[in-house]
Amino acid sequence: MRSIPRIPPLEPPYEPELAETLAKWMPPGAEVEPLKLFRTLAVHPGLFSRMRPLGSAILSKGILPAREREIVLHRTCARAGAAYEWGVHAVAFAPAVGLTDEQIVATANGDADDPAWTGERDRLLIALADELYDTATLSADLYARVEAEWTPAELLELTAITGFYRLLASVINVAGVEPEPWARPWPS
Repeated sequence: MRSIPRIPPLEPPYEPELAETLAKWMPPGAEVEPLKLFRTLAVHPGLFSRMRPLGSAILSKGILPAREREIVLHRTCARAGAAYEWGVHAVAFAPAVGLTDEQIVATANGDADDPAWTGERDRLLIALADELYDTATLSADLYARVEAEWTPAELLELTAITGFYRLLASVINVAGVEPEPWARPWPS
């Protein structure tokens, strides 16, 4: 049974300025309705306009490999119970950056020791996302391990990814954003 969103997304027809802004949030030539998350954020125009620059920078202008971004992003959304965002990224980004089906599921149901993670960097990304989610910091031990793998700029980006997607997860969960019909369902 579908739940009713607490904060419903805006529905078409959109005012011309809003339609133009929503189009900027979508990939060029997208043939689907603007995402429900974007249309929910648009309920607050000031917030909506300010969230796009950081989200866009994380997705298209980051210095990290996209695969590493997606591991941290998926894990953060999974820990927060944001099935909406996890499911969108599981379809729209994860396969394109080389995450296997087992790895996508492991972001939701596994941990850093899950056999889906074949390299130390992957396991460190999961541990980093978990510790940042739980404590908003990194212990001295984990920091020493990640510092040996990523530059200070990359560590700042990893931290920003977890924070930004924790924020989105909170918005999604409080607003009750319903899944996109094409998104991947939460793994059982």
